[in-house]
Amino acid sequence: MASSTLAVLVRPARRVASQSKDVWYVTVNEAAASCSAPVINLGQGAFGYNPPSFVIQAAKDALDRIECNQYSPTRGRLRLRKALSDAYSPYFGRNLNPETEIVITTGANEGILSAFMGFVEPGDEVIVMEPFFDQYISNIQMAGGKVVYVPLHPPEKGASEVCPASEWRLDLGELRAKMSDKTRMIVLNTPHNPIGKIFTREELEAIGKICVEKNIIIISDEVYDRLYYKPFTRIATLSPEISRLTITVGSAGKNFYATGWRVGWLIGEPHLIKYCGAAHTRICYSSVSPLQEAAAIGFEQADQVGFWEEAKKDMQRKMTLFNEIWDELGIPYTEPDGGYFVLANLSKVHFPEDYPFPEHLSTRARDFKMCWWLIKEIGVAAIPPTEFYTKETEKEAEDYMRFAVCKEDTVLEAAKERLRKLKDYIR
Repeated sequence: MASSTLAVLVRPARRVASQSKDVWYVTVNEAAASCSAPVINLGQGAFGYNPPSFVIQAAKDALDRIECNQYSPTRGRLRLRKALSDAYSPYFGRNLNPETEIVITTGANEGILSAFMGFVEPGDEVIVMEPFFDQYISNIQMAGGKVVYVPLHPPEKGASEVCPASEWRLDLGELRAKMSDKTRMIVLNTPHNPIGKIFTREELEAIGKICVEKNIIIISDEVYDRLYYKPFTRIATLSPEISRLTITVGSAGKNFYATGWRVGWLIGEPHLIKYCGAAHTRICYSSVSPLQEAAAIGFEQADQVGFWEEAKKDMQRKMTLFNEIWDELGIPYTEPDGGYFVLANLSKVHFPEDYPFPEHLSTRARDFKMCWWLIKEIGVAAIPPTEFYTKETEKEAEDYMRFAVCKEDTVLEAAKERLRKLKDYIR
C-alpha cells in the first residue's frame, strides 16, 4: 500500500497534527540549505563553544562510574538536588529541601511540560506573554489547556533609538482583563527570551499580587538566571503567599553552555513539586544520569573557580562586541538586561520589492521575509520574532530580528563584517 494512502488511513492526534513550516524550518533547513556559501547562524541559541573544562571533566569521569550509567531516581540524583539546594537556598532566603522541593527534569522544557501536566486540566486557561518561547504553546496544548495571550508592548521609540529592555511594558489592566474563572496558571520568563527584559521587583510584586488574589499558579522560567546585567529578582522570594504559588524553572544547559545535555529542574514548595514530579515520572521516568552527576559537580565547583561572574562578564562583553555593528550602521536595538539575545529593529533596512521570496512566505509578516533575505543575500541567520506572537499582535514586532551572541568572538566579528552590507539597503 502506498505511503500516501496510509497517511490518509492513519489519523494523528490533533495535538501533533499541525505540520506548518515553522521558523526553524524556514531559517535552518530551507533557506540556509539553499545557499551556496556557509551561513553564519546567529538564530538558534546554541552555544558556539564548549562547557568549562571542570564540567566537561566531570562528565567524562561520570561515564567511568557504574552507578552513573544506570537509572537515576525519578526525581533526580540526590547529589544534584543537594547541589542545587546549596546554590539556590541563599537566593530564596530559606533552606530548600532537596527531597521535596526540587525535581530534576530532562531539560527545562520537559520541566515546564511536567508542570502543565501536573496542574492543567482540559479547558483550563494559561496566560502567556507575547513574545513567548514557542514551546510554551505546544506544551500547554499537550496538557489540554487553552493559551490566553497578553502582549509585552515594545518601546515607543524602538524604531528610532536604542532602548533598554525595561521599556518593553506589560499593561496590568490588560493582564487582569484576560483572566477568568478558568485561569489556572501564568508563565513568566525573566530574563526574557527574546527581549532580554528582567522584570523589576515592582512589576513582579504587581503580577504576584494578582496571582495571589485569584489563586493562579506562576511558572517562572528563569533559565537565563546566571546571565543578568541589572538587578535580578526571583518572584518566588517576594512573599510566602507568592512562594506558595510559584514553580521556578532552571537549566544546566544554559548555565554551563551545554544545551544538548538536557538537564533542567523545577524548584517549588512540596505541594507543587509533588505533582510536577509525578508528571515527570510518566513523561520520561528519569533523566540522563552521568550528565546529572556532571551538573552537580559543576554547581559544587562553580563558585570556587569564579565561574558565574566570569560567565556573566564574558557574555556581556560579547553583547557589547556584537552590538557595535548596530551602532555603526545607525540601526536601533533593544539593549538587554540579561540573557544572550538582542533584538535589532530593521525598519530602516529595505529589501528589493520584487525579491523572489518562496510562496509560503507570502502570508508571513515582514520579519520572516527579512529573515529569508538576510540568509540568502547577507549570509547571516537570525530569528523573526513574530514566530513568538499571534497573528493579532505580530505587527508590533515585525520590524525586529533576534540575534544570539553566545558564539565565539571570531564568529561574531565575521557576522558583523557581513552585516555591514546592510548599509546599501538602509533608507
